[in-house]
Amino acid sequence: MESLSTLVEQYGAAVPQAFWMNIRLAALATLGAFALGVLLALCRISPVPSLRAVGAGYVHIVRNTPLTIIMLIGVLAVWGQLKVTFAPDFKVNFFIYAVLALSLYHAAFMCEAIRSGVNTVPLGQAEAARAIGLGFLPAARLVILPQALRGAITPIGNTVIALTKNTTVAAAASVAEASGLMKTMIEVRPDAMVAIFLTIAIGFCLIVIPIGLLTTWASDTWAVSR
Repeated sequence: MESLSTLVEQYGAAVPQAFWMNIRLAALATLGAFALGVLLALCRISPVPSLRAVGAGYVHIVRNTPLTIIMLIGVLAVWGQLKVTFAPDFKVNFFIYAVLALSLYHAAFMCEAIRSGVNTVPLGQAEAARAIGLGFLPAARLVILPQALRGAITPIGNTVIALTKNTTVAAAASVAEASGLMKTMIEVRPDAMVAIFLTIAIGFCLIVIPIGLLTTWASDTWAVSR
């Protein structure tokens, strides 16, 4: 108990700050991944073969590349070799790199989640849109995507949960988040390893479980009636 109280006294304030970093990474990367995922999904269902090839190529390549590799390419190659800098502050710059890496990686999964929703839209909806003179983009924006997104709530929610847990990889970009703090705490207090693991695990549960509950509620509420 004494070792646990000392641990709380030493790192009690740092734990919420570290998890706040994970939440910020997850929120911004979710927006980026969703925006890019919609564009990729449009490419994958496009009537233009070259766009379909670009969308499919991106998805297959990125999904089969480890997130850590993508993160390190940004930090070691784009920043380290090409000297591309987004902000003068070291921490802010690496935070942006982490957000971009998370967005680019999970956009491939977001694309497939949205495409799975497109597959739930009856073919007659697209045919009806073409029959009234709508082109591909207007039909996608007004008819297909609104229904597809409602049908893809669950896979999109699962992607957001995976993204939230994958924010721990941001430690590879020198971003001070929960997993990095856990490593520091274990190095300083190896005698309290179980308590440290439980603290970090409970913290992620408190973030991820509400996302799962919200996804279930939204899926039940906004499901498309057939």
